[in-house]
Amino acid sequence: ILTEQRSIAEFFETATTHCGDAKLSANWVMGELSGYLNKHDLSIEQSPVNAEQLGALISRIKDNTISGKIAKQVFEAMCSNEGSADEIIEAKGLKQVSDSGAIEAMVDEVINNSPDQVAQYRAAEPDKRKKLIGFFVGQIMKASKGQANPGQVNQILAKKLNA
Repeated sequence: ILTEQRSIAEFFETATTHCGDAKLSANWVMGELSGYLNKHDLSIEQSPVNAEQLGALISRIKDNTISGKIAKQVFEAMCSNEGSADEIIEAKGLKQVSDSGAIEAMVDEVINNSPDQVAQYRAAEPDKRKKLIGFFVGQIMKASKGQANPGQVNQILAKKLNA
């Protein structure tokens, strides 16, 4: 589909040039952007978000400023002409929390408030632990309003739960 129309191919190429990640660009052009355009019966030329703007948004996923999930919210706001990716991230306070001290504090709080789940986790077989760790990750993501870096959350959680 990316090469079906010259305009889509050019959009993809420009977005990729701006973010440096062809795979993420392809996913966004084929996923979020195409979905939005189809839903609103628009052509790529009528897109409210141009290729450079999409590339800038994808760059914020790549550099861990925001998560993919938060990027979808930012994309919707961009489509509503609320500003550039950076302006929206700043205005809405959507930066991903990557401060290990802040994440560690959230992990400690969730662990301290969940003694039953901690006991279940520690008594579980290794293959069952993956499912149980999801509970803790969910609680931390909820506490951080989806802004904690999920990779760091998993890493810190595993270290503390297996201590």
